[in-house]
Amino acid sequence: MLALAFFVLSAVALHLRRPELDAVHSQMSLYLIGRWGPLLQAAYAALSVGMVALAFGLRAAASSQGRSLAPLLLFVLGGVALTTTAYAWMDLPGADRTFEGLVHGVSAQAAFLCATGGMVVQALCFRRDPAWRATARWALPWALLCFASIWVLAGWRDAPRGLAQKTVIALIVGWLACVALELWQRTRAAATRTR
Repeated sequence: MLALAFFVLSAVALHLRRPELDAVHSQMSLYLIGRWGPLLQAAYAALSVGMVALAFGLRAAASSQGRSLAPLLLFVLGGVALTTTAYAWMDLPGADRTFEGLVHGVSAQAAFLCATGGMVVQALCFRRDPAWRATARWALPWALLCFASIWVLAGWRDAPRGLAQKTVIALIVGWLACVALELWQRTRAAATRTR
């Protein structure tokens, strides 16, 4: 939850510190380049760690019926791809294409696909776990919306790129935050019962 909060606060702070970038049309990747870029790089790395920590926590909290290695692997791959995205700069608009820009683009798409794929698979695991079945009622539709939204983002070229991308990121981070909160509440309740 701290990693998610750090990511959100850093992203908001960067939007305030970079008025030369149009928040509606500038992709998040443009905020990685420039004076305040290291802050967003750290935020991406923190989000990666938070995603992986959440995946391990969910695996530990799941019953045998709801436990699967697939969401953990997808979240780990998504975290690695997100961190790679942070440290390989995108090609600036109008500039020649570079290998670093290619790495950035591929890793960004992999981060979106792996994270949302992990969310969908994790929500399906919730459905198999009697203790988490109620969570699946909202987690699965939300995860499917996130997964579908990355395909809309990829296919809808006339959408304002910055706003569309940030909306998808907000949906993903929102899902992660709600599931993390659910895990925290369950862990806290379990600890209270054992006292």
